[in-house]
Amino acid sequence: MKEKVLNNKKHGMAVLMLVILLGVLSVIGVVFGGIILDGGGNPTLFVISLIVLCLFWLPIPGLKVLKPQEALVLTLFGKYVGTIKDAGFYFVNPFCTAVNPAAKTKLNQSSDVQQVSLLNVNGANTSVEIVDKKLSLKIMTLNNARQKINDCLGNPVEIGIAVTWKIVDTAKAVFNVDNYKEFLSLQCDSALRNVVRIYPYDVAPNVDTTGDGQADEGSLRGSSEVVAERIKNEIQARVFEAGIEIIEARITYLAYAPEIAAVMLQRQQASAIIDARRMIVDGAVGMVEMALERLNEKGMVQLDEERKAAMVSNLLVVLCGNKDAQPVVNSGSLY
Repeated sequence: MKEKVLNNKKHGMAVLMLVILLGVLSVIGVVFGGIILDGGGNPTLFVISLIVLCLFWLPIPGLKVLKPQEALVLTLFGKYVGTIKDAGFYFVNPFCTAVNPAAKTKLNQSSDVQQVSLLNVNGANTSVEIVDKKLSLKIMTLNNARQKINDCLGNPVEIGIAVTWKIVDTAKAVFNVDNYKEFLSLQCDSALRNVVRIYPYDVAPNVDTTGDGQADEGSLRGSSEVVAERIKNEIQARVFEAGIEIIEARITYLAYAPEIAAVMLQRQQASAIIDARRMIVDGAVGMVEMALERLNEKGMVQLDEERKAAMVSNLLVVLCGNKDAQPVVNSGSLY
């Protein structure tokens, strides 16, 4: 289905004025043409005015008002007529029908604001939902629900994305899919699942995320920009036939699933402790080496191998310990 943009002239206000004028004239004609009691009536005027009074409202359904960044897809007896995109007050064939299969679909996105009016019936307020058949051409953001997906290592993670999109082909959006909003939501979930299963949550050894056969350091947490771009391209390839353009996809939430979150937190803490200890040991060894070199250079004391080993041991205990060392004063001889 190819989009056909209608460049209709904006005759809405002129037709509205003409309809109002015909209505007023028909009422006047019925009143004056029906005065036949005193012989002053005109039966022909009465019949014509009555017919006009019954039919003058027919052009009213053809009056359409469009705001900026809105579109109206029109069909005539089931045949696609075209799409009106420019803002203004239009008059179209009153038998044309506006089509929007996703008009009643409400998703967790920026454009879906439910319009409800209150109708007073027998003293009670009854809510009436207003269904708008117009398509929004604005940039919208879809925030799908969080999903629980296994990463490439089999660890369950919870992830959520926000997808920014807009309609670029109204005919495809309306006629190629049953409901373009639900279609987009399902394709976002499917694309997210396909991409997430390629990456580990955190950097893992011997994992190829690019498909080139070489292990890399790609991960959901550390390569969020790359993952988001792959998700965007995956979604775009799926929704192209629905006339939708994906502008951006961003990860809004990322965490381990609750059943393994505590264990993975302990693992991360252990990894951090090991890294910290490694840094402390490297620093302590450097300081001990520097101390021995300075003592040898200045010739302050002469230490044999046994005393050097004892000094190294004491310094490492002091520098690598978790608590402050308690000094011990030796009042006797070192030997």
